[in-house]
Amino acid sequence: MDKLIDLERYPLDRLGTAAGQKLVAQCIDDLERNGMFTLEGFMRRAAIDAMLPGLLDKIAHESFNHTREHNIYFDDNITDVAADHPALARVKTINHTLCGDQIAGPLLEVYLWPALAEFLAQVMQKPALYPMADPLACANVIGYYEGEGLNWHFDRSEFTTTLLLQAPRQGGDFQYRHALRSVTDPNYDGIARLLRGDDPEVSMLQLGAGDLNVFKGVDTAHRVTPPKGDLPRVITIFTYYETPGRMFSDEESLGFYGRTNG
Repeated sequence: MDKLIDLERYPLDRLGTAAGQKLVAQCIDDLERNGMFTLEGFMRRAAIDAMLPGLLDKIAHESFNHTREHNIYFDDNITDVAADHPALARVKTINHTLCGDQIAGPLLEVYLWPALAEFLAQVMQKPALYPMADPLACANVIGYYEGEGLNWHFDRSEFTTTLLLQAPRQGGDFQYRHALRSVTDPNYDGIARLLRGDDPEVSMLQLGAGDLNVFKGVDTAHRVTPPKGDLPRVITIFTYYETPGRMFSDEESLGFYGRTNG
């Protein structure tokens, strides 16, 4: 694993040591203050350079073109607010998705490495975290060509783990609004302000190739702005849950991947 991950800088294989616990503590602090943390240069550049050409070819020829209009919830069954409330305004997402069953080699090795799940569990202060059993949704590679982007949304899972493989020449920025809602406050008016472009607390994060980022996407609204230029933005999404065996529903799989596990 040391050929794929900078374990000297990020000792995930030695979490019980002082260095390992220092890393965990720093990530917990970043997560509490900012709703996210980033491990710059987590994956080694040589590993990315070796896999990227094959992934770019697959994105160009085998990916699912995910193009749809949606609300910020990716859910058309929101019933506790009026159907014409501006918090339910429609936005458009366009990207190209490779599913877990189309990804082989180093990315799946990293995703399934028990030490990564243990590290995330300690930072998220969970008893344990598990990779998804869903062969489509477990790990995805997403490509964004010029003019494409992932529009404002909340995630289904409590937190999201991403690994950037290629940044575009311009654009492709990760924009987010930390803690826009909570379990007790859906903050529909605040969401409406965000969608109108009237929220001054929107922040932007610029990631580099190899950076691992973890953020609380369930209450942090976020989007990826369209790239500019000839280099697509390419990112991996790893999904973990507190219980083993998690699967997407057929409806979710069709919406995100255009097919189901059946």
